[in-house]
Amino acid sequence: MAKVAFLGLGVMGYPMAGHLAAAGHEVTVYNRTAAKAEAWAKEHTGTAAATPREAAAGAEFVMACVGNDDDLRSVCLGDAGAFGGMDAGAIFVDHTTVSAKVTRELNTAAAGLGLSFVDAPISGGQAGAENGVLSVMCGGDQAAYDKAEPIIAVYARICRRIGESGAGQMTKMCNQIAIAGLVQGLSEALHFAEKAGLDGREVVEVISQGAAGSWQMANRHETMLDDHFEHGFAVDWMRKDLGICLDAAEETGASLPVTALVDQFYKEVQKLGGGRWDTSSLFKRLKAFE
Repeated sequence: MAKVAFLGLGVMGYPMAGHLAAAGHEVTVYNRTAAKAEAWAKEHTGTAAATPREAAAGAEFVMACVGNDDDLRSVCLGDAGAFGGMDAGAIFVDHTTVSAKVTRELNTAAAGLGLSFVDAPISGGQAGAENGVLSVMCGGDQAAYDKAEPIIAVYARICRRIGESGAGQMTKMCNQIAIAGLVQGLSEALHFAEKAGLDGREVVEVISQGAAGSWQMANRHETMLDDHFEHGFAVDWMRKDLGICLDAAEETGASLPVTALVDQFYKEVQKLGGGRWDTSSLFKRLKAFE
């Protein structure tokens, strides 16, 4: 068993850290809201630390799942940052969805301190985190990945190294690009069915068994038809991710016309007050603009 630190106890990080503790690892947690870390420590076998640096002290692996580029920098760098508390040879594993730019920046900073940095963004949502069946896409040094993979496997259904530093984040962008188009397509299909006087549930029962089937269709059509969006991956976070996708597309020369369009649709959802709604609320946007 390993000594592990976990930084960030949101809807994803909280259960992920719990899986590590349940697997027998020695876990120390940090959260910006200290009460959340204390609550986790009471619920699980582990301890809470006041700063990322204190949490990382002596840890073989430091896992992070925070909000954005700036949040990640803040838990890694500075006097209270995790890098300052990590021993040479320790491995930092970042599960946050951030830009490849900040990933490479922190990978360089870590290397200068004798540390390894693995970018390992995740897909599978809150349910995937709670059930320990996340998809994890990784970038970084092969040797560091090989050491970290058994730790990540505690809460993963699949974990793969795609390439060097930043490759995990670029793969996560592929994931978000694919999802954006799928959710818009599903929303339009359900909207069309409704306007055509069809029963949306019966339609999905049939078409989900053919080429149109998807995770989004299987797991979101019921809540979409029930006008229920107070769950799942928030629109605000999806717009953050799509912004990263579009910025990366500018750098790489990729053409993302559908992604850019869906991003603007999510902007309209935000204007409707749906920043914290699930991404499937694209269906609600269509109904709002009838």
